[in-house]
Parts: sequence; C-alpha cells; structure tokens
Amino acid sequence: MQRLTFAAALCLTLACNNNSTGNNITVKDSAISTPQDTPVTAMAVTAEIQDTASLKGEWFLMAVLPSDTATGRIPTLNFDLSKHRFSGNTGCNRINGSFVLTNTGFSFGRDMISTKMACAGYNEQAFIDNLLRTNHYKIKDGVLILMFDATELSRWTRKPGEPKKTDKA
Repeated sequence: MQRLTFAAALCLTLACNNNSTGNNITVKDSAISTPQDTPVTAMAVTAEIQDTASLKGEWFLMAVLPSDTATGRIPTLNFDLSKHRFSGNTGCNRINGSFVLTNTGFSFGRDMISTKMACAGYNEQAFIDNLLRTNHYKIKDGVLILMFDATELSRWTRKPGEPKKTDKA
C-alpha cells in the first residue's frame, strides 16, 4: 500500500513538474531498493512538495527518556546530502562527520568527531554508539527513524520539543 501511495504521489509530481532538472532527488526509505531499470529521474520529488520526505536539513531528537535530554538540550542532526556530511549536537557536545547513503542503507562514518565538554549525568557514549549502529532509516509521517535492521534506534522530527525534566546536570 505504501509503494502504491508513493507511486501515485510520484506520478502527480512528475506530471506537475515535467521541466524539472532532476536535482532534487530524495530518499523516502533507505531499506527499499529501486529496480535496476527504473530511471533516476523517475525518483525525483521536489522539496517544495514534501520537505519532510528528504533526509536533508536539521532534525531534532524526539526524547523518550528523561536521560535523553539530561543536559537540558535537545540533540540535533543536520544532513548535507551534497557533501555526505552531518553536524549537530549530542545534547552536550557538538558532533560532525560523514555518512554513507545508498539505495539499501545508511550509516554514519567512523570519522565522527566531537567536542569534549563534561556533562554530568548524561551517557553520551550510548547516544553515539546508537548513531554508529544505524544501518538504514525511514521517514514516516514526517518523522525520521534511524534503525538497525528491524530495530528502531531513535526518532527525529523537524521541530524541537521540550527537554524532559530531570534532577541531573
């Protein structure tokens, strides 16, 4: 059903945008592979139609536990698709590095670097380890879901939420 909906949206986009240059290629779900004979331009979807369908840009962690925002800050990720680089913060330290995006997967590069401020009561290493375990993602209803195989690691949104209150930090 999801492929049928995506195909209908794609046909509508191409019909309305037939003079597109094909520069705005986006990926809806990195776990779905594209058939060999599908032209790349058939996957073009403009950012104006559904900006949340693109990995590009800034995302904010949807905190689940109070410890996710123990420092009082919400972690962020900002993806630059043209350079295959990301930047952001862990809720404590600034991070940046590379990422690999293919038809079937997504992963953060092992070249990730970070500032080294101490943040009492925050397990930053667990946050970074989760990012490094990511092997694909999907975007569903405007929410970026980083995954390891079938397991959700974290959810991200375009708008920041309120940090959960904790007695730490």
